[in-house]
This record gives sequence, C-alpha cells and structure tokens, in this order.
Amino acid sequence: MAESVMSGVKHVSRSEAQPPFFVGVDLGGTNTKIGVVDDLGRPLASLSIPTQPEKGPEDAVRRMGEGVAEAVRAAGLQMSEIARVGLGSPGTMDIPRGCLLKPVNLVGWDNFPIRDRLSYHCGGLPVAFINDAAAAAYGEFWVGSGRDFHSLVLLTLGTGIGCGIIIGDLSIDGENSHGAECGHIIINPAEDARWCNCGQRGHLEAYASATAVVRRTREALEANVPSSLHERLRQGEQLTPKLVAEEAEKGDSLSRQIVFETAHYLAIGIATLIHTIDPNGVLLGGAMTFGGHSSPLGREFLEKIRQGVRRRIFPLLAERTIIDFAALGPDAGYIGAAGIARVEHKRVTEGR
Repeated sequence: MAESVMSGVKHVSRSEAQPPFFVGVDLGGTNTKIGVVDDLGRPLASLSIPTQPEKGPEDAVRRMGEGVAEAVRAAGLQMSEIARVGLGSPGTMDIPRGCLLKPVNLVGWDNFPIRDRLSYHCGGLPVAFINDAAAAAYGEFWVGSGRDFHSLVLLTLGTGIGCGIIIGDLSIDGENSHGAECGHIIINPAEDARWCNCGQRGHLEAYASATAVVRRTREALEANVPSSLHERLRQGEQLTPKLVAEEAEKGDSLSRQIVFETAHYLAIGIATLIHTIDPNGVLLGGAMTFGGHSSPLGREFLEKIRQGVRRRIFPLLAERTIIDFAALGPDAGYIGAAGIARVEHKRVTEGR
C-alpha cells in the first residue's frame, strides 16, 4: 500500500501548476518514492511504496506503475496529461539500454530491463532512466540549492557515497554509465589504505561514508579511547552516525574527532573534484550531514570541509566555488528524475 509523503518541499495545487506534467520515481532498496511534478519543478502529489525487492523486479515495477497512477490521481490529473516518467535507480546500470546490471541492494535484479518494463506498467509512457544520485543532483540543480548554478557536484552521504555531476542540462553519466562514481576516487594511495565496500583500497567511501564512520568509531572504542559512547553502547544502543552526532553535540571528544576527520577526508575528495570539474558549487546531501544547517554540529562540519578545501585548491576556485548542504532532502530524487524526464521531453518535442 502506498503512503502519502509528508514532504519538506511545498506542494502546489492543480490550479496553480503549470503543464506539461512529469512523474519522478526514486527507487530505493527499502522504499520507492513517486511524485508528480509540473514544468517548474513543483510537486503536486507524492507518495512512498515499499520496494520489497525480494519479490523480484517485475513485481516491483508493476507496483511502481500502480503507484504512478495513484500519484497522478492524487494530483488531480489523468494519465494522458503526463508527458513522461523519470526513473532514478541505484546500482550499476546500462543507461542507453535501460537495464540494471548488478545492483548490490537489489539482489536478483541482475540484467533487468527496468526502463522498458516500467514503461509497460505505466501504459506505454516513455521513461527516462538515470542513476539515483544523478537524479538527486538534477533535482538540486533544477529547484534546490543549485538552482542558480550552471554546474554542480552533489555528494550523497549515506551507507556509501553517491554522486551526481550536472553541467547545464547534462548529467555526466559516462561512456559506460559509470560516470560520477566519485565515492570511489582515491584519497589514500597507500598499500594498507582502508578497504572500500567495492573491494578496492583507499576510496573516499572507505573513509567518509556512514559505514566508514561506524568502522572508524568502533576501532577507537575497541582501543579503549575514552568516550561517552562506551556507556551508550553498554545500554544496548546501536553504533550509528546519528549516535556519534548526538554525543559530539554534547562535547564528547572522540565523537567530535570522528565527525571532523570525516570533514577532512571529504575536503580531500572535494578538492580533487573541483580541480577536475570546476563547478559552480559542491553540495552535500544524504542522511549523514550531522544535522545540516539546523544543527550547530552540522554547520561546524560544513565549515571544516570548506576550510579543508580552501587549503587545497587554486585561490580563484577557493573564492568562487560554493560548498553547501543540499536543500530538497528526500524529495530530491523523484523531483530530479522528473526533471530528467522533462529534459528528454523537450529534446524530443523541440528538437534540442
């Protein structure tokens, strides 16, 4: 059953909205978010359905199609008024073929033609297919923190580190649909560098993802570094970045060290990206922003990143490149997927 999404992004009514209309689908390993968006990037309706990947991809895309129809009804529209659907998906993929290859969080979905099967379950509507982090990046570029930019990099900080790169209306997907895999840039070339979940050493994700934060914290605790986290864990709580953030906000020295070491590693990676791409800005999103702008810790985390980047890049770039938090939160994925659908629609209808 679909659940209505209480979004932080303001929804507009059918009478306020500007056609044409698009649907964005943000596929996740646990839940899939679906939203109807107008030509200005404003949501009319959004909902969430359980992905239930264990039931297989065909069952999932069937329920996605039902969710699309439900979201369209909730927006006060007919399916005939939807110009195109956009789908953002995790995992390795072949974008031109519209296929998932071997998605880690969707076991058994290997080589599934997800774009065309979703189109089938949406009554034949054309579907634009994109990496989920790239979709979130496009959402921020279109109507989020990057709406005044010509180009941006978005890093999504979570279990891993996702990335999207947008230049103009172009998502940098790469020749083999593996572009913008910036969680896997190398920040430590040493032979004994930390292992990344991908099986290689020294990647940014191995140092600055939520998985890495937990691993680095656990190592310190096992080495008996003094910390208020010891007591929280003795009480049966689970070690998570959120727990580390809570203790950091209370002044625990180890927790603060872990947070600001994470900022240090991110600064190294971001400096490399800035020198490679020279974007208007770099945005940080995902679940692990340590409270973002709403938290003193989050603001301090961001400032540590900015300071670390400035020390490592050309002065002109340090002066002009904006580094900030993303603005759309969990809405970025479906809004951006709808935005990519809009780009494809305009390309077809206007010959762009």
